[in-house]
Amino acid sequence: MLGDEDGTAATLWSMAGLGTPMAVRVAATLRIADHIVAGHDTAPELARVVGAHPDALDRLLRYLGVRGVLDRDDATGRYTLTALGQPLRDDHPAGIRAWFDIERGGRGELSFVELLHSVRTGEAAFPVRYGRPYWEDLAADPDRAASFNKLLGDDVASRAPGIVTGFDWASLGYVVDVGGGDGSLLVALLRANPGLRGTVVDLPDAAGTAKESFVASGLGDRADAVTGSFFDPLPPGADGYLLSLILHDWDDEAAIAILRRCREAAGPTGSVFVIESIGPDGDAPHTGMDLRMLCVYGAGERGVAEFTALAEAAGLGVVAVHPAGPSAIVQLAAA
Repeated sequence: MLGDEDGTAATLWSMAGLGTPMAVRVAATLRIADHIVAGHDTAPELARVVGAHPDALDRLLRYLGVRGVLDRDDATGRYTLTALGQPLRDDHPAGIRAWFDIERGGRGELSFVELLHSVRTGEAAFPVRYGRPYWEDLAADPDRAASFNKLLGDDVASRAPGIVTGFDWASLGYVVDVGGGDGSLLVALLRANPGLRGTVVDLPDAAGTAKESFVASGLGDRADAVTGSFFDPLPPGADGYLLSLILHDWDDEAAIAILRRCREAAGPTGSVFVIESIGPDGDAPHTGMDLRMLCVYGAGERGVAEFTALAEAAGLGVVAVHPAGPSAIVQLAAA
């Protein structure tokens, strides 16, 4: 690059270019990797099975080949996956394909193109791109909502071992997982603590999935799911109310409202457990996720100090902070 003797401009260009991230996400959305594994490995065959323009798709595939995601046999025009391209398979254990899928879990990520709006205003960029807030947009598409709940369930399941061992859950008799999705966390807690009972509170689709999960896990006698919103009154009288990866989706005003509902339900003797990504120094270490929360929800990652302030505004105080693998459990009680 002219005038770039030290290569910094080229490096910055590679960081700023949108071509590669969008090419990867389009390939993920079209499930190119799965079709190649299934034997549809030329551009015309792939175009036919994914419903794409043959020449345009071939140009995408060649681009991904140059970037090391695919290999192309020039003699036959057949594509294969490289090691870098393997995680684009839907069955890959890393589970990232669905997060890249523009029509499913990756839809929100495209709000980054409106990041300027968020930086200027402190508001979510998602409504600027799509015309309505994220949660309204999700509720309008049951298939995407189901995909979202599954992706979150998988994420919670990966964090569950640290959460299970991060606190003495056996000391509680009954817990309510507020916004508990498909019940993945509650299943893990109940399996590890035979004397524990629990309830998931979530919107209808997620609550229905959680009920099915409890029955399939043999926990139907100790677990239940009820339909509800964490902005409305919650089932009262539990020993603990869990908010796992909930508050980072909401701005301060909404987060305080959610915590108040938990405090009301917990009463003077129950505890509220905020489970979020917090580093050992008490700060929120993930700047990328923080920016994503700003763009999609107008929210953000928080550390212990920020959660302490939110808790105090909701009439709660911090009792303890328990390390829990990649997460931390901030234990709150009525102040």
